[in-house]
Amino acid sequence: MRTTTARRTRALITLLAAGALAFGVSGCDGYTATSPAAARKGAPAAGTAAFAQGPDGAVDCRHVKCVALTFDAGPSVRTPQILAILAKYHVHATFFTLGKNHVRVHPEMVRDMVAQGHEVETLTWSHQILTKISTDEVRKEITEGRDAVEKATGQRPTLLRPPQGRTSAKVTKVAKELGMAEVVWSANGADYKTTDSKLIASRILKQTKPDGIILLHDLVDPTNRGYNGTVASVAPIISTLQKRGYTFVTVKQLLAPGKPVAGKVYK
Repeated sequence: MRTTTARRTRALITLLAAGALAFGVSGCDGYTATSPAAARKGAPAAGTAAFAQGPDGAVDCRHVKCVALTFDAGPSVRTPQILAILAKYHVHATFFTLGKNHVRVHPEMVRDMVAQGHEVETLTWSHQILTKISTDEVRKEITEGRDAVEKATGQRPTLLRPPQGRTSAKVTKVAKELGMAEVVWSANGADYKTTDSKLIASRILKQTKPDGIILLHDLVDPTNRGYNGTVASVAPIISTLQKRGYTFVTVKQLLAPGKPVAGKVYK
């Protein structure tokens, strides 16, 4: 059983690493992205519940330097460590979860994410590359990943991170039909390539700008080639960016008072 699980994990890690590298070099399969600033522009005023809560009250990212921290591919046995760090720094993040071998295996961790005020969304059911499968398969991957989170938490995700950041007109059409908006990233720690937490943090700190969306992974690598430096990078990333004047928010808070629109891709 352990051998089978390790093999599945190694296969997933290979897909994640190859995809993130390909995304960084060649981009996605083609889409028009909407920036958080564009999502907020012209949006009607909203109640304070739409915004992040800072030390001095509600934080409006139209006037405050905001950044969203996101984690892909969990939950895993590392999740409690990540949640503890986020709690220490009073930061809320967005988790894009996998259904098959993660949400289904660790539903209690997904409930802990929600209980602590984090956003829990979907990275699909089994991390198939959506641009390489049929329309029916795309719909199945998104629906089953979304439903796994809803079963565990009672809350239905409305945000989709397409695996490897790859989307297309076909994928976007299905996402729109399912009421899902897509979210990619602007800062990538490339934690799939190294176990060096200082290097991971350095990459994020160099890439992060206001309205940024940070990509890290909530995953364990049994080959010890990558991801195993991620947890130790989280605190330095948060503390340094906070010292630089950034406020950490969830993806939906980053877009507020605008709201995610089904069928759009946010970056």
